[in-house]
Amino acid sequence: MDEGGTPLLPDSLVYQIFLSLGPADVLAAGLVCRQWQAVSRDEFLWREQFYRYYQVARDVPRHPAAMSWYEEFQRLYDTVPCVEVQTLREHTDQVLHLSFSHSGYQFASCSKDCTVKAITTAAPAEQIWSNDLTISLLHSADMRPYNWSYTQFSQFNKDDSLLLASGVFLGPHNSSSGEIAVISLDSFALLSRVRNKPYDVFGCWLTETSLISGNLHRIGDITSCSVLWLNNAFQDVESENVNVVKRLFKIQNLNASTVRTVMVADCSRFDSPDLLLEAGDPATSPCRIFDLGSDNEEVVAGPAPAHAKEGLRHFLDRVLEGRAQPQLSERMLETKVAELLAQGHTKPPERSATGAKSKYLIFTTGCLTYSPHQIGIKQILPHQMTTAGPVLGEGRGSDAFFDALDHVIDIHGHIIGMGLSPDNRYLYVNSRAWPNGAVVADPMQPPPIAEEIDLLVFDLKTMREVRRALRAHRAYTPNDECFFIFLDVSRDFVASGAEDRHGYIWDRHYNICLARLRHEDVVNSVVFSPQEQELLLTASDDATIKAWRSPRTMRVLQAPRPRPRTFFSWLASQRR
Repeated sequence: MDEGGTPLLPDSLVYQIFLSLGPADVLAAGLVCRQWQAVSRDEFLWREQFYRYYQVARDVPRHPAAMSWYEEFQRLYDTVPCVEVQTLREHTDQVLHLSFSHSGYQFASCSKDCTVKAITTAAPAEQIWSNDLTISLLHSADMRPYNWSYTQFSQFNKDDSLLLASGVFLGPHNSSSGEIAVISLDSFALLSRVRNKPYDVFGCWLTETSLISGNLHRIGDITSCSVLWLNNAFQDVESENVNVVKRLFKIQNLNASTVRTVMVADCSRFDSPDLLLEAGDPATSPCRIFDLGSDNEEVVAGPAPAHAKEGLRHFLDRVLEGRAQPQLSERMLETKVAELLAQGHTKPPERSATGAKSKYLIFTTGCLTYSPHQIGIKQILPHQMTTAGPVLGEGRGSDAFFDALDHVIDIHGHIIGMGLSPDNRYLYVNSRAWPNGAVVADPMQPPPIAEEIDLLVFDLKTMREVRRALRAHRAYTPNDECFFIFLDVSRDFVASGAEDRHGYIWDRHYNICLARLRHEDVVNSVVFSPQEQELLLTASDDATIKAWRSPRTMRVLQAPRPRPRTFFSWLASQRR
């Protein structure tokens, strides 16, 4: 400005100059004078800075929750947990899995230091930690006295009173199977043990006091049957009329495939879904969905239009049965459904006496080879969520020996990771694709898999792929050595481990990589705090657990705090 306060350059010219600067330089220039400060906060300027800095496709809109482009740039730059704050070295072998409690005050870790080779050490195999800026050990349980080789997975129940810990069990004649232990978080005492076969079923909670396990029965050389069981967390038998286990489903496995990696999605949480916008036309990313109970495969490539002469009632019936997709908005559709329900034309979704909705049992499976290349989905109705009632043959006709799956999503590649969004509506899948047009001639020889890992997103409400695949990072192991890497999803971000010694964080809305978290070996598991997405933990084959926080959180925690004034200093200041 000149001596009279008149700007020497017009705002338009200052704007053009700022366009050539980087984000940090723009903010620094904004401190020079009021004119530059005003231009440095221009929405169009930060829109250009955002797309250029993060390399986001121009057809991707701004996140609906964002108030401005400047604040959105700041969110991605300042709230990603990418600052290493602590390294934990309590384990003596590979750390395989991490899980947070629902309260966020504790997390569990599982490790391979529960091996025969580690018997003489005092290192625990399965540990619970407190969650603070300085993380400290609370409890530990060594599973070696129960003939476990190692622990591989853990999960807290809904009220954080019990912990499910899954591991590999060394049975008679060196046979390897799996086992699930239920541990009380009050005393960290072992409450019950449940066999789990194969061990990579992992297991999961269905309710606060019941969990799902698996069992595998061989029928032929490459054909088997997977039975999924519902187990009480407390195995005390008070009466021969009280069930502590109950068979849920009996599923046929073809071509050496098995049911693995079970998880449960709560459909009632779909009512308040996380916001996820599609980039581009969703019809361009078809999802292959078919029913194992049918003889044909249906490829769904986009919304099926409702023919006018079908009538609203017939169309809504098809929508509720999953055979058509509505052209109406969700609010309009719910209004029409409510009107028809009032007239008695349609049947509402099945609920329990307490109004609880059903849940989805989700797992990896296959039909062409032993390599997990499909996602199986089976609905669990409210009356099935208890061990009470019939144990055998429930829900199947006399002519049906196996339970048919409700949905099967074919990934056309090797699935190496899955995770649910916090609202349980979106399923995120890491996979390594097969070549286009690959044909499986021998079930024991699956097609070669790509080095690149794709991140796919599926809407469990519509059973459709809702995002174009994100080419995440590279992997290096061949087909027969490819292992499961756990990923996690927070409100805004997705994180996954990788074989290249890094953990990766992506933004859910923009499908861009925001951070790489370094370890000295393969990163097996990542997990966000459910109460604070700016806190992330990673676990690695380098036997360490690392805690990561966002730059914003670190500034707050490291800011100097004013010293508390004593009563005498306050009194002296009042007498002056």
